[in-house]
Amino acid sequence: MNPAMNLTRLALLCTLIGGFLTAVSCPADDTDPIPRIQVTGEGSIELAPDMALLNLTVTREAATARAALDANSAAMKEVLAAMQSEGIEARDLQTSGFSIQPKYVYPPAKPSGEREPRQITGYTVRNSLAVRVRDITAVGRILDTSVTLGVNEGGNITFTNDDPSEAISKARVRAVRNASDKAKTLAQAAGVKTGKILEISEQSFSPRPMPMASAEIRLARSSDAVPVAAGENIYNVTVNIAYAIDQ
Repeated sequence: MNPAMNLTRLALLCTLIGGFLTAVSCPADDTDPIPRIQVTGEGSIELAPDMALLNLTVTREAATARAALDANSAAMKEVLAAMQSEGIEARDLQTSGFSIQPKYVYPPAKPSGEREPRQITGYTVRNSLAVRVRDITAVGRILDTSVTLGVNEGGNITFTNDDPSEAISKARVRAVRNASDKAKTLAQAAGVKTGKILEISEQSFSPRPMPMASAEIRLARSSDAVPVAAGENIYNVTVNIAYAIDQ
């Protein structure tokens, strides 16, 4: 084979290999991490509740399940009628729990150590009602009436807002501004400037009761009703933002 041709082929092969290695190594600069400032911002909004969630339970005991159920049903019917007379719509009333449980007694052990089987001495029937009260001023009166009509368990109250979306949006804006202020402060201290936003995410938001010392107090107007303090709800939003560093 011609030596000159061999040299030509070798030179061509070296050129192809060199080009391939150059193409492979070029993207390395794209994988370099972008200098950034990572901050967390928080924002909150206080909002007076406009709705209360109640959990009311009627409990009745009797010697038979039938008798306990009849007594419970009669009391709950009166409670439901009272809710409707207060202007509470059917969509705001929901049975949240129902149970029939036997009551047992365990005879004492005999001198021989043997025990007789447990015996049923009666039955307990529980019927729980979840109520949405859209008039906060009526909560105390409704609780008082419910107990009078037979509610003897529950009574848990949660004050909330029917549509807190606007308040949450405002809290988000405050959280982003808080994060931006933090990033600018850090950048200034480091002698650099913040650039474009590289990443942004919302971590969480949750309503929680406001301390009663600084909350707006709303008491039921009726003197014989249960006193109720509605206070305010605080909606918190947390965001995580990464800013590029302009050097």
